[in-house]
Parts: sequence; structure tokens; C-alpha cells
Amino acid sequence: MSMPFYVSPEQLMKDRAEFARKGIARGRPVLVLSCADGILLLAENPSESLHKIAEIYDRIGFAAVGKFNEFEGLRQAGIRYADLRGYAYDRSDVTARGLANAYAQTLAGVFTTEQKPYEVELVVAELGDTPVHDRLFRLSFDGSISHESGHVALGEGAETISRTLGDTDLAELGLDDALTAGLTAMGLTDRPASAREVALLDRGSSSTRTFRRLEAHA
Repeated sequence: MSMPFYVSPEQLMKDRAEFARKGIARGRPVLVLSCADGILLLAENPSESLHKIAEIYDRIGFAAVGKFNEFEGLRQAGIRYADLRGYAYDRSDVTARGLANAYAQTLAGVFTTEQKPYEVELVVAELGDTPVHDRLFRLSFDGSISHESGHVALGEGAETISRTLGDTDLAELGLDDALTAGLTAMGLTDRPASAREVALLDRGSSSTRTFRRLEAHA
């Protein structure tokens, strides 16, 4: 009678984490940055129909790298969460912090109980009245969550992108300058508009819904 192969819980978690990191690192980069005119969301994405950045609610945006089917399911779940909470309570009760906590629980549950972890990394961004009041939350495949300041880069070359933007005072930049800085850091300035995805949570919007895609700036 053969004995079952034993893997310690520590090694199992380590292997799952390594598997997820490798998948995420292959994803084309995404950058979310806070500037004077709002929160800019940039992605290297040649697809016109499979979006990596999207609207969740009035002042909340979403960006992701990794496996599309996995982060698309999370995006849809986030919209349902926001709609239900806004309907049951008040629209102002829908916050990036609450949404990020819900995502963290889902990701942690999958990571610890399922055979395969999600190969995704997310940013949930909430627009404030000024750049200092913007909220950027980064979520990893294992459910860990961090509150970032200024900008968040995900996917291939994320560390290099963050270092490039490290000395730039993004809060003082208008939309055009922030877009140039972001695309330069991502190495996308010489790429055609069809190779990237651009959106803004617009601080100057007269509507409660602030998310808009910027095809003209792409």
C-alpha cells in the first residue's frame, strides 16, 4: 500500500505564493496614480474589449493584472457589493476601504482553501476632494492589503515604474503632465494608442459618477 505524499503546510503556502507571483509578474503593467485633476488609471492593453481598468461606483475605480477571468469575476462581485450597499444604506457608505476588505476576504479564502490561488493583483482607488484625500488600496493574491500613497504599479516591471516615479510630485501635475509621466515610466510613449488603456476618476466632474475613459488622450 503506497503512502500519500506529504507536504508541510508551510511548503504548500510557499508553493502557492510562488505560483501566483510568477503568473502576476508576466502580466502587462498597470499604473494608478493620483494627480491634481483626479486619479489616472493606465494599462498596457492591446485588447479593445477585455478591460483591465474599470468603474466600480461613483468615485471608485478598479485596476488589475493577472488572469482576466479571475479578476473580471472579482470586478463584477465588487459592483454587486457596491450596488447593494449603496441601495441598503446610502451611496456615501460605499467606500474603497470597505470594498478592499471584501476583496481581501475573498482572495484569502481562495488562497488558503482552494487547490490553486488566484493569479491576480488589484488596485481599488477612491477619488477624494484633493489628491491628499485620494485612497489607493493594493490587494495581493493572498488577501494582503496595503494603503498606498501617490501611485501604485502592478505587473511586469512594477518596481522599475515605481522607482521612475519616486521623485515626481504627482499631486501637482495636471492630467496631460501626469499622463506623460505615467506613460514614460511604463515605457509606452512610443506605443500606438491601441496598445494602451487610459481612464480617469475626474475630480472636476459635475456628475456623481466620475469615471471616464480617455480615448482622445490614449
